[in-house]
Amino acid sequence: MRDGRYHKLSFGSNLKIGMFHLGSGMADVLVTGVWNRIMVADLGFGATIVGLLTGLRYFLAPLGIWAGGYSDTHAIGGYRRLFWIWLGRAMMMLSTVTVGMATAELVHLKHTKPSATVAPSLWIILVASFLLFSLGNALSGSTFLALIHDRAAPEQRGRAVGLVWTMLLLGFTVGGIFFSLMLPSTEGESEIGFSAHSLQMLFLVTAGVLALIWFLSLLGEEKRHSAPRTKSKTDSCNLVDDLSLVWRNRPMRYFLLYLMLSMAFAFLQDTVLEPFAGQVFGMEAHTTNRFAAYWGSTAILGSFGFLYLSRRYRRLTNRVIAVGGVWVLLAAYLVFALSSLGESRALVTPGLILLGLGLGSWNIGTLGLMMDLSPDGRAGAFLGFWTLCVTFARGIGVAGGGILRDIVLHFSGDFTVAYGAVFGVGMLGLLIAVVALRQANLRGFRLRQLDTDVLLVTGAD
Repeated sequence: MRDGRYHKLSFGSNLKIGMFHLGSGMADVLVTGVWNRIMVADLGFGATIVGLLTGLRYFLAPLGIWAGGYSDTHAIGGYRRLFWIWLGRAMMMLSTVTVGMATAELVHLKHTKPSATVAPSLWIILVASFLLFSLGNALSGSTFLALIHDRAAPEQRGRAVGLVWTMLLLGFTVGGIFFSLMLPSTEGESEIGFSAHSLQMLFLVTAGVLALIWFLSLLGEEKRHSAPRTKSKTDSCNLVDDLSLVWRNRPMRYFLLYLMLSMAFAFLQDTVLEPFAGQVFGMEAHTTNRFAAYWGSTAILGSFGFLYLSRRYRRLTNRVIAVGGVWVLLAAYLVFALSSLGESRALVTPGLILLGLGLGSWNIGTLGLMMDLSPDGRAGAFLGFWTLCVTFARGIGVAGGGILRDIVLHFSGDFTVAYGAVFGVGMLGLLIAVVALRQANLRGFRLRQLDTDVLLVTGAD
């Protein structure tokens, strides 16, 4: 161990740490796969307000930079990273409980008093809960990545982040199956195919499962009193400094554009995918809850496949993997657009498979590039910067998908056209992202840190 870092990360420890993102994947499915479908397709609320609430966590991403930078040089209770990670996840667990209680009350009102006005207090609880969830996500996200950076030797970081990402995909798959079983259909009792009690139990049980996973996965992974890095003059750098550093360099500038465009448009479907199936094809909630299992399992297969091939073939770089993933995502959006506009339910499953393969490849390549561009000594701050960029872009995509759906629906009055428009715009955005990455000539590009602790970017304009 040197400077508080562990330089050898065994596969077993890597797998244990990766379990953390198993819980993250389940939490993500609960919010963007279960809750949003219930609110839009079953309770009839607009996709705009739902998209803004689920996307709120991404707009609070600047807190991740602050937490990551602070954890680089300060320890709280003897811990640099774990304090922020466990604090953030405790906030997310608590908010999961309150969101479940408020949503169950909305379902109860729909069952008993369909025409009743929703009390403002329920919306206040939902907004406050998603604010708490978002704060927790921001505080723990970049510090978790920084912990991986600390725990793994430089040559192990690709494997480390790849395995952690695979566990995130497994969380999507497990979550999809788990929530489908936890929310069985009670068709015939009402126009909503589930009860308020079963929905509340789903959220309560999930909160307990997530708390256990998050705590045990990182227990003992950071030693108490691990020495923080000595504060230096680069610690005065802030978001403006990092952005200026990136923007002055042509490869990094176009990589940043690719990063934000691909993230925004890849997740344009996040808010609308399950409601699309419910409102265009009449699929029930227990069926659409399994969507994450479909694309999550194919994403796992794709991730393992690309990780294996990248070890055998050096030409299969992070950039090549990322570009390939974007093209597959574009194909998935095309299939979904045709499915919606042609009202072809048979195309939904192929679209989910392509979505999973594309997300698996795209994330493996993109996360690898992010790790490559995070220098030693300022990993927390720089990973916080990249995390800010991608999470802010994802928030735009998540909220934008719902807003676009509502705008087109308002003018067309047709669900098939509204959802088809969302998928069509996603195709166009992903195409522009590919062009941006092709402009970023990363060959020979490197980011290094000198003994003087001054960051230099080689290959700048």
